[in-house]
Amino acid sequence: MIDLLVRLYDLPDSAELYKEVEGKGVILRRARAFELHTVQEFVKQHFSAKWVSEVAVALSRQPIACFIATRDKKILGFACYDTTMKAFFGPTGVSEDARGLGLGKALLLKSLEALREDGYAYGIIGGVGPKEFYFKACGAIEIPGSDPGVYGDILP
Repeated sequence: MIDLLVRLYDLPDSAELYKEVEGKGVILRRARAFELHTVQEFVKQHFSAKWVSEVAVALSRQPIACFIATRDKKILGFACYDTTMKAFFGPTGVSEDARGLGLGKALLLKSLEALREDGYAYGIIGGVGPKEFYFKACGAIEIPGSDPGVYGDILP
């Protein structure tokens, strides 16, 4: 799967999206260190054991490099950055029952904005599946020759 490049200095305005998500009763925020086990369980239940490891890295950073979407004290989605490699976005995921609320895009933009605030001009979305989503959501472009990129020798 190919990597994508995002111009962090040219991100779309996210204010309306965040307001829309908030209007649906969803809170977008950084995870907290004492929530590590809860975020890891969500990721393990809905996604991948490898992603659980990346969540541990994201929650060990200061500031924490993992955003979550919650409603009624329940995690609906998450997004990490600066975990696999510097300036990388991901992993990220939204539970099946919460898809279609705009959470994936909102979590993506929160993470990309955080990378920009950390001083990066460009962000990398590594090993993407749904390329079209990223093309549309943040103007990402393919990085030629990046498949398999840093994911070439993954242990089981």
